[in-house]
Amino acid sequence: MSEPTTKSQQIEIGVETFGDVTHDANGQPLHPAQVLRNVVAEAKAAEAAGLDFFAVGEHHRDDYAISAPEVVLGAIAAVTETIRLGTAVTVLSSDDPVRVYERFATVDGLSNGRAEAILGRGSFVESFPLFGYELSDYELLFEEKLALFAKLRKGEPVSWSGQTRSALRNQAVYPPIENGKLDAWVGVGGSPESVVRAARHGLPLFLAIIGGAPMAFEPLTRLYKRSLEEFGHEPQRIGAHFHGLVADTDQQALDLLWPHYKVTMDRLGAERGWPPASRMRFEASAGPDGSLLAGSPETVARKMAKFATGLDLSRIDIKYSAGSLPHETMLRSIELLGTKVKPLVQELIDAK
Repeated sequence: MSEPTTKSQQIEIGVETFGDVTHDANGQPLHPAQVLRNVVAEAKAAEAAGLDFFAVGEHHRDDYAISAPEVVLGAIAAVTETIRLGTAVTVLSSDDPVRVYERFATVDGLSNGRAEAILGRGSFVESFPLFGYELSDYELLFEEKLALFAKLRKGEPVSWSGQTRSALRNQAVYPPIENGKLDAWVGVGGSPESVVRAARHGLPLFLAIIGGAPMAFEPLTRLYKRSLEEFGHEPQRIGAHFHGLVADTDQQALDLLWPHYKVTMDRLGAERGWPPASRMRFEASAGPDGSLLAGSPETVARKMAKFATGLDLSRIDIKYSAGSLPHETMLRSIELLGTKVKPLVQELIDAK
């Protein structure tokens, strides 16, 4: 079990994508099938660059190509050897924990023990009506299903009963994990209740930091550590998800990312009642205290080291895809993140 990050400890750095539907050289959307093939190529590039983790999100919308993340992870497992593979996130509330466990156990076997799940409720709700769940049960669904999954990952026959699925009585689930337990995190958006829930189950915590000042999450990390202790659990890892893009210079990163970022945020804003994205707010978010990790390798590394130290993180993941951002631009960002940013982050942390 990993201990909290210390000066002598390695910080893990990973990348995430939702399989955002990108555009070709003529500005036309790629077919989602091509996007999926590109995601596999991006995972191979992440491993070649020396990154630690590659994650795919689960969505059921026309702007993202990945609705069956474990299938994509199985394809990636077949063409990689060392990089760890997972989700960001698996929408556990609208899925069956037994099936989720079985699919991840399968990926774990195919990848020689490299699978891990980040379990959450997701930032979109399309999966609830799609799979026959009521949004009025939002809290109950996640509470019960996470409790069941926490039992399943022990690899022993499970007995469980609740309101959201049929009961299990000394039920074994297959295939078994080859070595140890299935790695799993709980992804949270920022509510204290979600942090305490993760601690109650003794599971690692993954913070979704998509706006504002990341250091505002520090009270939640303290709450998590205190709650783990109160529940009698050992210290667990804390990770965080950010959006970003690495390029050769700060200006290049901002100029490359901005038009695609704006289209995506404006579309989401129209759905959720947000104001249109502004370049001023975008650049402020990319500043020293903002959550957007966009810039040169040096700029991104300094921010990563700052947040890793301030929040006691053992892993930082960047969502490197942003709407229609071109595949080639994302490949370059992945390369720089692994070859330039990762070693520099470790140097900065070790120097503190």
